[in-house]
Amino acid sequence: MAKLTEVRWHGRGGQGAKTAGYVLAVAAAEMGWQVQAFPEYGAERRGAPMRSYVRISDGPIRLRSAIEHPDVVIVLDPSLIETENVLAGLPEGGVVIVNSPNSPKEVSDIIGGANYKVCTVDATSISIDALGRNIPNTPMLGALAKVSDVVSVEGAKKAVKSQLGGKLSEAVLEGNYKAIERANEEVQVG
Repeated sequence: MAKLTEVRWHGRGGQGAKTAGYVLAVAAAEMGWQVQAFPEYGAERRGAPMRSYVRISDGPIRLRSAIEHPDVVIVLDPSLIETENVLAGLPEGGVVIVNSPNSPKEVSDIIGGANYKVCTVDATSISIDALGRNIPNTPMLGALAKVSDVVSVEGAKKAVKSQLGGKLSEAVLEGNYKAIERANEEVQVG
């Protein structure tokens, strides 16, 4: 039986959830996994809630649907935990990583996450420090690397270079690498 890990990203348009999903897929593919990544939009505008999905497997992936029962949920915008059911379909013991300066216990109390592994990292502050802008996607990849085996810090950095190297300056790429490393060090695991 093939091992399948499903990751659902919750973000807002412009925060990089779609890009982070693709970067994660590239990083996992570089590690030898089979991958699938795609976004889901409602209203296509900056700031609108959106989701991005990534499937990672050691065998062929034949599913072609949205992820309804993720193993990992990543929340880029903490305001979404009040407006969306980010825990929908997450099995007991599943991992939730939330961009928040609050502790995992505080976030768990807000979302009702007592039956989940809740992790927090202040990806907003990290991205502002490292990039000068609030784009929390790459820090969340660093946090994911700490709490799962689907990506490593080095794999995430290599995938950022592969996917964004032609679009971003070397200084911005370096900022993303630092953001990944810092989030990996600072993520709090509940």
